[in-house]
Amino acid sequence: MPDMQRIQEVNISKEMKSSFLDYAMSVIVSRALPDVRDGLKPVHRRILYTLYELGMTPDKPYKKSSRVVGNVTANYHPHGDVAVYDAMVRMAQDFSYRYPLVDGHGNFGSIDGDSPAAMRYTEARMAPITMELLRDIQKDTIDFGPNYDGQQEEPLVLPSRFPNLIVNGASGIAVGMATNIPPHNLSEVIDGILLLLDNPEATIEDLMRIIKGPDFPTGGIILGHDGIRKSYRTGRGSIRIRAKTRIEEAGSGKMRIVVEELPYQVNKAKLVEKIAELVRDKKIDGITDLRDESDRNGMRVVIELRRDVNPRVILNNLYKHTSLQSSFGVNMLALVDGQPQVLNIKSILSHYIDHQVEVIRRRTQYDLNKAEERAHILEGLRIALDQIDEVIALIRASATTAEARTGLMEKFGLSEKQAQAILDMRLHRLTGLEREKIEAEYGELQKLIAKLKDILADEAKIRGVVRDELKEIKERYGDERRTMIKADEDEIEDEDLIPEDEVAILLTQRGYIKRMPLSTYRAQRRGGKGITGMGTREDDLVQHMFVTHSHNHLLFFSNKGKVYRLKAYEVPELGRTARGTPVINLIQIDQGERIEAVIPVKEFLDNQFLFFATAEGIVKKTALSEFENIRRNGLFAINLRDGDELVGVRLTDGNQEVLMGTRQGMSIRFHEMDVREMGRSATGVKGITLGEDDRVIDMDIVIPDKYVLIVTRNGYGKRTPMEEYRIQSRGGKGIKTLSLTEKKGDVVAHKVVSEDEDLMIVTQSGIVIRLKIAEISVMGRYAQGVKLISLDEDEVSAVARVHREEEEDGEDGNQ
Repeated sequence: MPDMQRIQEVNISKEMKSSFLDYAMSVIVSRALPDVRDGLKPVHRRILYTLYELGMTPDKPYKKSSRVVGNVTANYHPHGDVAVYDAMVRMAQDFSYRYPLVDGHGNFGSIDGDSPAAMRYTEARMAPITMELLRDIQKDTIDFGPNYDGQQEEPLVLPSRFPNLIVNGASGIAVGMATNIPPHNLSEVIDGILLLLDNPEATIEDLMRIIKGPDFPTGGIILGHDGIRKSYRTGRGSIRIRAKTRIEEAGSGKMRIVVEELPYQVNKAKLVEKIAELVRDKKIDGITDLRDESDRNGMRVVIELRRDVNPRVILNNLYKHTSLQSSFGVNMLALVDGQPQVLNIKSILSHYIDHQVEVIRRRTQYDLNKAEERAHILEGLRIALDQIDEVIALIRASATTAEARTGLMEKFGLSEKQAQAILDMRLHRLTGLEREKIEAEYGELQKLIAKLKDILADEAKIRGVVRDELKEIKERYGDERRTMIKADEDEIEDEDLIPEDEVAILLTQRGYIKRMPLSTYRAQRRGGKGITGMGTREDDLVQHMFVTHSHNHLLFFSNKGKVYRLKAYEVPELGRTARGTPVINLIQIDQGERIEAVIPVKEFLDNQFLFFATAEGIVKKTALSEFENIRRNGLFAINLRDGDELVGVRLTDGNQEVLMGTRQGMSIRFHEMDVREMGRSATGVKGITLGEDDRVIDMDIVIPDKYVLIVTRNGYGKRTPMEEYRIQSRGGKGIKTLSLTEKKGDVVAHKVVSEDEDLMIVTQSGIVIRLKIAEISVMGRYAQGVKLISLDEDEVSAVARVHREEEEDGEDGNQ
């Protein structure tokens, strides 16, 4: 019966509600959500603190992971050891954490989803950057609380000398809520914090000019700024990530897609399996081979394509049906004073600044207390040294230590600590040198105490210390951004976020393009021979090189008469010696389509024109304003007849003279006013009447006092003064500029040149020769030309001008 009296009747509904709420709050606060101050969940914080307690610093040998896990579960985290080890493994994976916090030794898993080895086989220690999370923890910078059994104390938060929450991100599922914070670039985030330290009123838009967006450890490409902008403003949003791919030639007219970087958290092995499944089920047609060539030097998944398919179409299908393109759902939820809150980017950084101000204040107060305690002891020692004879006499006359201590305190007005320090003092401290050391130490301490009090008395100086120490961390651990951000095809770009710079654009004959800051390009200008401006293949040439504004439009005209448009800043910025990105990765050109001209345009004005010439001698003049609205997949700039191709496009003011040259050595010069203005869809009118089997090979704008350069297929050439080419009416047969012979071959280049340029000639077999145009013989129109390059069963395949003045200052040919 006594047991029956302890039974209490409760309402099961109320009990379930109460118990579930207690459980939910425990999961939210103690397990699943990170703290806004250090960006860590309790399990991560306990792992790192255990590494610190065990002395497993980066300069010490690795120790077994099982030892760490055992200490964590025994002292701080009374949950399963598997959960602890999984958390530690993730902190060691460079594809999971942007800046790994654990330095793992052994098998810690892979991006293919391979499981890590058991904890008894792997070893670990702290990563160097982790020391910054724990720095000054021994200086009373943070609060400690009892562990689960009350036998020890554990940190409730870490000092976190860098903004770990936003830098490494966090993910977790609690009860009724979840968090998913993307990782960011340390340098950008610290620069954002420095902005807020200098100007607390800075807006999220101001921060976005510095913090461009998430920076994932696996790289990839973020599509558009809208998702980033919404996430930063509200704390919630969706960011689309696309794999970094490139389309390259595979030989025999085939193309291949190469995957170099994956979206964050995508399993490479499952991705390859999914692609193979799509090919097997015939949902994607045109893939002939699929292989993973990844190694320790980087990722490389190769997708071989059939000769007759468009690689852009295949790639777009892969984006649609596989995780080559995925979305990252941003939900920036973190604990603020123990309460879960959804935070925008400014709130996260502001809370971090508040935490750092508190850490520096507590550290400074700790250092001040220690300095004052030491100064207090030194003051006692100075008194004793000044009256050493009396001190020694008093001590010798005392029967016990306690009596001597009391006597010192009463006679000299010392505190108990000072009296004890005098009793503990060794005889060697009585030497003159030791006395000087004490005086010097006391003087330094007085300066330190004054400095620390000065810092504590001024909030601005505390923030200044935070600023200086963050700059040091950025300098030590900051790195370049890995994830590229580019405008989405369906997004109107906010150009205010794009720096306005002068840039150099380079496009090779084989279709590789890149952008370089003009400041970098000009920084190389030191005269002399110059240095390479683009790493091209031996049989490739820089066909187009020009300087434009980063916000200007680039119009790309293909041999099939289509025009495509990009902003200059959408061309990837690459290093000086980089080969470039295949232009097919940026605009949706078809198989066999090649870019014949690139025109930079600031404004689409009615008084400017585009002048076109085709292989069959057709010309057309169209107002530039008609090209203002161009779709991403391009549109036709000229209506070509069957078998015809576009060979040249020039930007004019309507008052220029045009020079056209043909394969069989004919040339015509006429005024562009002979060609009336036509619409974009027009075919054009006859520019030159061609002989049988003849084709136009080039079109250029006449420059007075310059030369016309002719190069033949068998390596002969000459230059002729421009005045020998008289103006004629449009549509005539033109005049002979070279008499063809079997020995010389037909004409492959017909260009307007000047003497301060160079000429690059490439043969079918890849031989490259460079000549100064000034050294090529000047001859009349009827002259046969001279040998420019000796060829043995070889032919000239391409010719390009090189602007020597610019090249000598910053390039090494190939323009």
